[in-house]
Amino acid sequence: MKSEFENIPLVKAEKRFEIEFNGHYAFIDYRETTHQIALIHTEAEPELAGTGAAAAVVEKTLNYIEESNKKLLPFCPYVFAFIKKHSEWKRIVDEKFEGYDKL
Repeated sequence: MKSEFENIPLVKAEKRFEIEFNGHYAFIDYRETTHQIALIHTEAEPELAGTGAAAAVVEKTLNYIEESNKKLLPFCPYVFAFIKKHSEWKRIVDEKFEGYDKL
């Protein structure tokens, strides 16, 4: 994650994780159960395009999931691609996830 995002707090709202950077938001819609968090959709406001904000909110959210001892269901294509690129995060993906063997 780019250094300018390291000290920005991750906010867990009712249905999304988000970060704010220069008055704009990057967020991930999620659904949560007792043992799993499903990440559905990642988005950054157009003003954040190319800044690394989307990757930062993903990494912060993955850290949150790991610290919460939950398993990840990466339904969001952006999150799926992020994990494929950063394979160390496969450790938190639920082995029952349908695309697990493609990560």
